[in-house]
Amino acid sequence: MATRRDTPKTDAAQMGRRKGEQPAMSAQDKSEFVPVSPFEMVIFGGTGDLARRKLIPSLYHRFLDRQFDSQSRIIAVSRSDYSRDEYITKITEAFKAFHPNEPFYEGAWSNFCELIDYVPIDVMDDKSDWDALSAKLNDTKCVRIFYLAMPPRMFAPICEGLRDAGLASKTSRVVLEKPIGTDFDSAAVINNGVGAVFDENRIYRIDHYLGKETVQNLMVLRFANILFEPLWTRDSIDNIQITAAEHIGVAGREAYYDKSGALRDMVQNHLLQLLCLTCMEAPDSLDGDAIRTEKIKVLKSLRPMSKDNVGRRTVRGQYAAGEVLGEKADGYIEELVGDKKSKLQDGDQSRTETFVAIKTEIENWRWAGVPIYLRTGKRMSDRFSEIVVQFKPVPHSVFGAGTTLNPNRLVIRLQPDESVNLWVEIKEPGAGGMRVKSWPLDLTYDEAFTTRYPDAYERLLMDVVRGRLALFMRRDEVEAAWTWVDQIQDAWAAKEQNVRPYPAGQDGPNEAQQLLELDGRTWWRRPDE
Repeated sequence: MATRRDTPKTDAAQMGRRKGEQPAMSAQDKSEFVPVSPFEMVIFGGTGDLARRKLIPSLYHRFLDRQFDSQSRIIAVSRSDYSRDEYITKITEAFKAFHPNEPFYEGAWSNFCELIDYVPIDVMDDKSDWDALSAKLNDTKCVRIFYLAMPPRMFAPICEGLRDAGLASKTSRVVLEKPIGTDFDSAAVINNGVGAVFDENRIYRIDHYLGKETVQNLMVLRFANILFEPLWTRDSIDNIQITAAEHIGVAGREAYYDKSGALRDMVQNHLLQLLCLTCMEAPDSLDGDAIRTEKIKVLKSLRPMSKDNVGRRTVRGQYAAGEVLGEKADGYIEELVGDKKSKLQDGDQSRTETFVAIKTEIENWRWAGVPIYLRTGKRMSDRFSEIVVQFKPVPHSVFGAGTTLNPNRLVIRLQPDESVNLWVEIKEPGAGGMRVKSWPLDLTYDEAFTTRYPDAYERLLMDVVRGRLALFMRRDEVEAAWTWVDQIQDAWAAKEQNVRPYPAGQDGPNEAQQLLELDGRTWWRRPDE
């Protein structure tokens, strides 16, 4: 992901930094960030990791860029019995810890914190004083947003509490963090509970991957460039690969992850959303429902999974001890037992997959016969997320038997360095014959754009304020994704398909490589990696 970068400094901006105040902005900056209407945002789970690491910093960055001002308010809710001053101290310490390389403007941060209040409420306690929250909210017509940075089992009870306290007005909105349940049935229960309080067009199911610049650029690349759209079919594309790799383990998330696994944690939401945006038909507009309707068509066209084909089309893996980026790393079982957060004992077996690879197809006229490979895992060789669209090879080479021609690839890197590369074949400079070399036409965001652009959560939070639903999931979209993922889970259980070990630092078990090699293909890696 691109790093936070300072825009060209005026003298005033430099003076502001010396004084610890908010930096002045150039005219270019002011035109970039369109201000939003005043809002009240209530963050349930305000002391949690997500709020401290992502939500509060994201709102601060939008305040720093003057996208909203002191007319807006942020109210954190948690069962921790803090005073407002104690909470401000907590989030200040967290900001400095999680953003050590970012300049800290004392004056700007102080101004931002004036917008923040704190209310201690145990939302699962029937006797909780919801009136304390009501007293903090203004009786105004500004947009009111309830952000539920909480476990999904608490979504419906919180919404019911808001309704009973008279806080869920007809103009208020609710944001739900993933995961929405653990399967289709639990997702339906959550959706029914939240839907009983909030209309569907006021429910924002968030997936931060959809806020990334390169993800949004997918639609622009496809639908604003005549170069790509005629080629975006089974006639020109050989295969599509979508990878979300992490080099970290599950430390800190053991209790959640051991019940979830990579399929539920990553495939059901992040990877399937990327697949939908890559393969959907052109919507008739950028309206939220128009885009989401096209995405759900993709989900419903995925080839069904069953006990008969799941062994050939999926690979489950679990990392063992190894070495990641030059440092020794424990295996998954050792991390669980060592932290005493699991009932597993030494020597016991776990079927929790920390890696999954899937081969699927979209059964429609555009994509029939084009394999789509999905892959995600922990303790892999590095941290990277990307979409690779590999085109078919040229039908005939005129360069002689000794010349290897690589297929063209469009590589969309989501993290850590957001970029779009179109790999083409070119003549290598120099005398001595015709030497062909693969080389990228490169658009790297932090090199091409000198001004800093908002990160995923910043953009999505402002879209909630504006009432834009395009980058959020609709109920039927979530449930369609669970329907397909449940097929895989059920097939694994019926087949008793075990996890395959792989050493930490390797990109999954060997079977994941074979999944493509049996088709005469390989997972894409950049030549310099």
